[in-house]
Amino acid sequence: MNKVGLMLFIRSLLFALGMLIISPIFAILVVLMAPFSSHIARSRMASYWAHCSLFLLKVTCNLGFEVRGRENIPDHPSIILCKHQSAWETIALQTIFPPQIWVLKRELMYIPILGWAWWAMDTIPIDRSAGREALKKLVTHGKDRLAKGLWVVIFPEGTRVAPGTRGKYHIGGAWLASQTQTTVVPVAHNAGLFWRKNAFIKHPGTITLSIGKPIETSGLKADAINQQVEEWIEAEMLHLP
Repeated sequence: MNKVGLMLFIRSLLFALGMLIISPIFAILVVLMAPFSSHIARSRMASYWAHCSLFLLKVTCNLGFEVRGRENIPDHPSIILCKHQSAWETIALQTIFPPQIWVLKRELMYIPILGWAWWAMDTIPIDRSAGREALKKLVTHGKDRLAKGLWVVIFPEGTRVAPGTRGKYHIGGAWLASQTQTTVVPVAHNAGLFWRKNAFIKHPGTITLSIGKPIETSGLKADAINQQVEEWIEAEMLHLP
């Protein structure tokens, strides 16, 4: 390992150690808040964790970010459909958008401590093999969370994809939007260039996240919504640094 590689490893190790310290603390706080606080209060506690995490990332790995299109964020609860390349966006979205919850794989709920926090925050776990039953559950729970003033975050590709590639855009987020007539906000970013899927090393630089104009879904079918989201995200990806 050369000197540069060694420094990247040390910086990434410091970040990992810091996350091992702060993440359980915030997770336990969220769990303890569950019986006595609102969903929005618990989401805000998670956003404090996200702010701390991004500060730690900047200090240890010199990895920051910039946001384009903040003016496109609606003033009411909406559905965020975001490109998925990294673990970074699962953190950063909490510092950029209002209080929110996420749709995630059911298996993640079994992770000790973090899974408890996701349960306390009323995230929406989905069994991908359940087909239409999963869509029904998504609509039922998504409608409930939106009514409580929470935004809903969904990664339509379902799993993280490498930079320069495109995953299949699944219909779930667009289906929820069409069934609830909820505004959709498409989001593109290039986090995978600096923090790749399952990679320990984080590279220094500035991640660019771009927020598209809101898509009003009244009168649109799920397929049409999904197509608009995919076209905007993939076109915007070509214009990111």
